[in-house]
Amino acid sequence: MILVEEIIQSPAFAKQKKKLNKNQIRDLDEAIRCIVDDPSMGHMKTGDLQGIQVFKFKSNKQEILLAYEISAPCLYLYAFGSHENFYRHLKKYLQH
Repeated sequence: MILVEEIIQSPAFAKQKKKLNKNQIRDLDEAIRCIVDDPSMGHMKTGDLQGIQVFKFKSNKQEILLAYEISAPCLYLYAFGSHENFYRHLKKYLQH
């Protein structure tokens, strides 16, 4: 089992998180705790997003996707959001 010692947020992730209300931040933090407890919870992506895992969780009755990568001992948080254009924006962000 992989032990996560450090959590690193991408600048886009941190900027997006600042815009959330307290309930949404609580739900996001709970999802991150789940990932830290078991990093294999997300679904591994293939193709252009190879190496990225996506974890799905609910916040305010809406499904949210959280993109991350595990590189022991670090957890890199890239992006989160609803499914609409999520992978397109994530792919564009990772190419830059």
